[in-house]
Amino acid sequence: MGSQTQGNTLQDILKWEQENHFSREVVTVLSGQNLSLGTVIGKITKSIPISGTPDSGNDGAGTVTSVTGGSKTKIGTYTLTCRSYTPTPLAAVIEVKDPNGNALPDAGIGAYTNSQINFTVADGSPVIAAGDIWTIAVAEGSGSVRVLNPAGVDGSQEAHGFLIADYDATDGALSGVAIVRDAVIVADDLVWPTGVTNDQKAAALDQLAARGIVSRQEA
Repeated sequence: MGSQTQGNTLQDILKWEQENHFSREVVTVLSGQNLSLGTVIGKITKSIPISGTPDSGNDGAGTVTSVTGGSKTKIGTYTLTCRSYTPTPLAAVIEVKDPNGNALPDAGIGAYTNSQINFTVADGSPVIAAGDIWTIAVAEGSGSVRVLNPAGVDGSQEAHGFLIADYDATDGALSGVAIVRDAVIVADDLVWPTGVTNDQKAAALDQLAARGIVSRQEA
């Protein structure tokens, strides 16, 4: 996802920041991007595996695959525990708990969708047995930044700040600087990802405001 290019200077966007560059943060711009000054960025805070890990004591050979995050994915280990299994008709009740031990809706054989975690459970040979356990370990992300990705589930869907210069990371990740806290800006001069909606912009501006980056109308 690219970003639109505008001819603004930093002074057009940034009207005030804290002393001693407190508002700024050194960031790593993710490889494969060519981003303009003023680009609103998201930070990759989560790393989600593509499959679950079966417990070594499982009696069955069922699998958990096609794992993806949701908008509310937590860092830590999700635990899936088979409570019952019926071969004919094929069915299972699989308890799902988040990293804090909170129960999510039960899963079954097939696809599971939730705002925290998504996956597909498949039977195996030998078949799944009551008591079988799988874990999905969500780790800390790389911490790299990219253009805001409203469709993301790795943390980059939330506005982290905006870049203070042009950064061409097309051929590899590079270091940059972003405004990430306590600043006054002209939001109309920010650079947004292609295709962003007005609702997504409004949500991102609310997220920036929560970080102390507030907007004012240009005089």
